[in-house]
Amino acid sequence: MSDIYSIVTSRQLSYEQKVVALAHAAEDTLQVLNIPEQTRRYMEQGVICNLNEGNAPYRPRYIMPDYAKAVRQGVKFLELDPPQDLDELLTFLQVLYRHVPSITTYPVFLGDLDQLIEPFIDGLSDEVVKKKLRNFFIYLDRTITDSFCHANLGPKATRAGRLILDVDRQLEQAVPNLTLKYDPALTSDEFAEQAILTSLCVANPAICNDVLNSRTYDRYGISSCYNILPIGGGSYTLTRLVLPRLAQMTEDKEQFLEQLLPDAMRCMADYMSERIRFIVEKSGFFESHFLATEGLVERDRFVAMFGLVGLAEAANHFAPGKKYGTDPEADEVAEQIMEVISGFAAQYECPYCEIANHRLLLHAQVGIDTDHGITSGIRIPVGDEPASIYDHLRHSSRFHRFIPTGCSDILPFDITGKQNPAAVLDIVKGAFSLGQKYIAFYASDSDLVRITGYLVKRSEIEKWNSGQAVLQNTTQLGAPTYASAHLANRKVRGV
Repeated sequence: MSDIYSIVTSRQLSYEQKVVALAHAAEDTLQVLNIPEQTRRYMEQGVICNLNEGNAPYRPRYIMPDYAKAVRQGVKFLELDPPQDLDELLTFLQVLYRHVPSITTYPVFLGDLDQLIEPFIDGLSDEVVKKKLRNFFIYLDRTITDSFCHANLGPKATRAGRLILDVDRQLEQAVPNLTLKYDPALTSDEFAEQAILTSLCVANPAICNDVLNSRTYDRYGISSCYNILPIGGGSYTLTRLVLPRLAQMTEDKEQFLEQLLPDAMRCMADYMSERIRFIVEKSGFFESHFLATEGLVERDRFVAMFGLVGLAEAANHFAPGKKYGTDPEADEVAEQIMEVISGFAAQYECPYCEIANHRLLLHAQVGIDTDHGITSGIRIPVGDEPASIYDHLRHSSRFHRFIPTGCSDILPFDITGKQNPAAVLDIVKGAFSLGQKYIAFYASDSDLVRITGYLVKRSEIEKWNSGQAVLQNTTQLGAPTYASAHLANRKVRGV
């Protein structure tokens, strides 16, 4: 009750943020999942973390509607006919987005936005289209007040894609997060360089290796931070294993790899399966929500994201005096850990995950605001980065190969990046050829920064830290993370 009272009386939470927080508090009063004692113990120790999914799951965590299908057929439940022009399309999407649920209560996926818009701009001038897009993007930023909201561009260059990048560069907004799907056979250098220049101005878009990521599903989208998920489906759940906390339970690497890690993974996987069964068998989501009943999502296109965080600190624990990212001994321990985790995920049978062959899919989780001394996913800790950007990316590629549902690296650039986006594109091409799956950039002097995978304005962090309310609820998450993870000290790169 004291927690609820603190929500109600908060001076820093907006009305909408209080409503969301109160809904989560209400859900957590229920106990509907069967959680064994050993699993509870791991949760209390912070080894297994459910990322605030709540005690009674009543919708999948991440939902990836097939927006192209919706535009073709309309949405009966919302009384929306298929749009016939650009104005109708943008209104159609605005209404539909308002009714797409997720763990955040906001849509985490807005679709392949340039492909949705491209057929509707023939005959319209660039200035007319940009004015309409500007109003559309302002609407998104002011109503979807959570930067775990993602839209995709590419891989083919489109007029709509170029205009979206122009508008995004002008507005400097945290929402939506954008990713360019990059395929050297499909994406022109000119379009990719425009995207990189935009990113070095406003930290948006990130660049995704379309060649590698398209192998995971027949159709995929990027949602939330950088989650690679099937379009027309999504993910039931994302639970994470906090590796450093488990590693600290022993100094014996063999005991960790052969006993502790397998036991914790089994407990976490069973817990995830319990959540999935409740969503599918008890919640009624797939029988009642219009996204499912009208075929915009299908139950057999949902997966289970098996998250991990803090690989660097776990590896360093078993390689005293060595540092993950620069010392071969620590990197070798990290690879041993990942081989065990990958092997477990490949053999555990997860219910209702047909598109993944009933297997768990690994995810390099970004971290949360309460993490201290724990590095996101499989990244190198701030301050330990290799001196060479090329060594950094070679290292990342070594570990990205284990992760099918999202991993990334974030690289701040000095002014030389803006002056030569073609050189930055060459870096992207090289990294992707080695197996890097996702890269995000921003300028070292930009107001917009990537915290872990989502965007926050430094100016908004300052407002929040001074006790003021802010529009974006991700600023509340980003402010403590920016400080505790020393993100201002990320190694700045040049070209």
